[in-house]
Amino acid sequence: MSDEKPKEWRTAITSNQDGKILIRGYNLDNLIGNKSYADVCFLLLKGEMPNQAEAKMLDAILVSSIDAGIAPPSAVAARTIFSGGNSLNAAVAGGILTLGDAHGGAIEKAAKLFQDELKGKDVKNINIGETAKKIVDDALKNKKRLAGYGHKLHSIDPRTTRLLTVAKSLNFGGAYVELAVAIAEEFKNKKPEQKLPLNVDGAIGAIMSDMGLDYRLGKGLFIIARSAGLVGQVFEEWLREKPFRRLRSDLHEYDGVPERPLPQD
Repeated sequence: MSDEKPKEWRTAITSNQDGKILIRGYNLDNLIGNKSYADVCFLLLKGEMPNQAEAKMLDAILVSSIDAGIAPPSAVAARTIFSGGNSLNAAVAGGILTLGDAHGGAIEKAAKLFQDELKGKDVKNINIGETAKKIVDDALKNKKRLAGYGHKLHSIDPRTTRLLTVAKSLNFGGAYVELAVAIAEEFKNKKPEQKLPLNVDGAIGAIMSDMGLDYRLGKGLFIIARSAGLVGQVFEEWLREKPFRRLRSDLHEYDGVPERPLPQD
């Protein structure tokens, strides 16, 4: 056994030495052209190569979150930063920095909710309907908002519908997905006027849990996906818009105190 102390900085992910790059032990030369981006993302995050179903499911998750238009905070921030005369990388980085609990963070929170409830338990002996009822009753009683439910634009999130279809076809519609759907049904039965469907974040949180991914990767998956969308948004800003964007006068107003005299000493 070597008595040499480990280096201060260590990684089990990538080895980069003269003439050879290894990703989790696989030569990058062999990965290039033979494995997809989703394959290698899974390899980086989980440490092993995905099977065909895992790779296809992760690819579907990344595509579902790749972009959501010009309106979300990340796109607005990225395009505004570029409009101020900054580089593409600075603008994309600025957009990513807007991703937080309210934008992109719901996947992690939803997955944590599902995993806290089911992880390590014998799901065959758990009544999913009763578990969902308990979660919803607690949320309503304590006025808690559950991440992964509701959407400002969609009464039924089309991405959720498609992701659940893909998950079922790939055998990832397990106990976590069942719980996520059951919670949405419980909300529909008890608070139909609130319109709290399972949204894409909740669907991803459930599916990634059925895939065995730690909930702490939830926001990371969103970042991996949305980065491509932000590059597209900033590049379009570069091609189509003039620098120094500013809000039209009809989109903002001053509502502070009117002009007043300076107090005399």
